[in-house]
Amino acid sequence: MSETTLTRMDLAEAVYKEVGLSRNESAELVEDVLTHMSDALVRGEQVKLSSFGTFSVRDKSARVGRNPKTGEEVPIEPRRVLTFRPSHLMKDRVDVGNKGG
Repeated sequence: MSETTLTRMDLAEAVYKEVGLSRNESAELVEDVLTHMSDALVRGEQVKLSSFGTFSVRDKSARVGRNPKTGEEVPIEPRRVLTFRPSHLMKDRVDVGNKGG
């Protein structure tokens, strides 16, 4: 697996090169998109990006867990978790990348 990471700055630079906005405008655009997505998830909405995947928040109920070192039972509080489900197209693209590497 690759050791590189795609960052906000990388996305902004790609927008700068592809769209032709200034570097500052490109960074603002990327930030605005990410903020819009984050706000929707906080409200409990799904974020569906065609050909990429769907981000959603789901509620997990309380349960009893176990400390792996001591074996002691520990209560786990109910919480909301972020999930991502890739589209079939994204799964296929990743699979092709696995075969090519």
